[in-house]
Formats: sequence, C-alpha cells, structure tokens
Amino acid sequence: MRVPIRRHVVALTLSTALLAGTAACGTGEMTSTKDTKDTAAVQAVPAAAKPSPTTSAERQKFAKTRFVTNAGLAAGATYQWIVKPWKAGKFKKGAHGRKKALVKAALAGAFTYNRLKAAKRNAQGDPALAKALAPLSSGIDALKNLPAKLKNGDTGAVSSFNDTVNKVKTAGAGAGAPVQNKVPSAAQLAKG
Repeated sequence: MRVPIRRHVVALTLSTALLAGTAACGTGEMTSTKDTKDTAAVQAVPAAAKPSPTTSAERQKFAKTRFVTNAGLAAGATYQWIVKPWKAGKFKKGAHGRKKALVKAALAGAFTYNRLKAAKRNAQGDPALAKALAPLSSGIDALKNLPAKLKNGDTGAVSSFNDTVNKVKTAGAGAGAPVQNKVPSAAQLAKG
C-alpha cells in the first residue's frame, strides 16, 4: 500500500520541529546583553544531583514479585519434568521414553537451579525474604551438579530437587510471598 507524499512531508516537518525544539532547550545557560555588571550574574543552571550508589538489594524493585515468579517457575519445572515422570516410573531402566524423560529432566534441573539462584537474588531485595531464605542458600547451591546426576539416571537427585523447592516455597509463604507452581514453556526451559 502506497502512502501519499503529504503524509511523508507532515511527518518530516513534525520530526524537524521536535528536534529543533529539543536543541533549543539544550544549554541551560542564561545570557544577558546588559553591561558587564550584569554578566557576573549569569550562571549556569546546576546539574541535577546524582543519586548515591546503593546496594543491589536496595536497587531491586518488586523483589517479592520477582521472587514469587522465579520460585514458581522453578517449582513448576521441577514438578512437571522431574517429579511427575519419576512418580510415573519414566526414569527406570527399560521404561518407554526413558531417554527423552531424562533429557527433559536434566534441562528442567538446570532451569530450576537457574531460577532458584535468581529467586535468591530477588529475596535479597526484601528483608523478610532475605531472612527466610538465608538458611537455604547452601541447599540451592547444592543443586548445581544434580542435573548431570539426573541425566545419568540418579533418582536420588529427584528428592533433592523436590525438597529444596518445597523449602523455598515454605520460606516464601512464611515471609508473605506464597509461591504457586508455574510450568514454564519449552522455550523458557531451553533458554535456562
């Protein structure tokens, strides 16, 4: 569909006017044509005060909301692709679809670890969450090697994932941030 030239001219005129308007406001200095006595009164507008640096915990906005989202995604991935197939016996030798289930479980394990680390960072932005999650840091860090164990068929890793996720959910609920399972999409799972 062709656009009339009039529209292009109007758009060009408006954009030029906007650019000219912003350029005219740029210097922030006042000038005077009066005698030299008045030129001493000419001053530049002071720059806006720069905010003082804060810790990352203070900078994070919506810490509880982000915590709930990340922990919910971790819980959903753990249940959907680790706990549920384990209960169905998909990880047993000779089970139909075992390799596919183990690959998905390993991806879900890496995703869960990633989201729980993000949830831990989010919790640092809220004092109650930070206090509730502090004892779970070592448990979350211990999940790092479990995706490889899942891939190798170690079903003991399933209970480690499930226990850690349940402890995070309990800690969140105790701090006023109840976590609901949210199953991530396959694309989210693949991204990690």
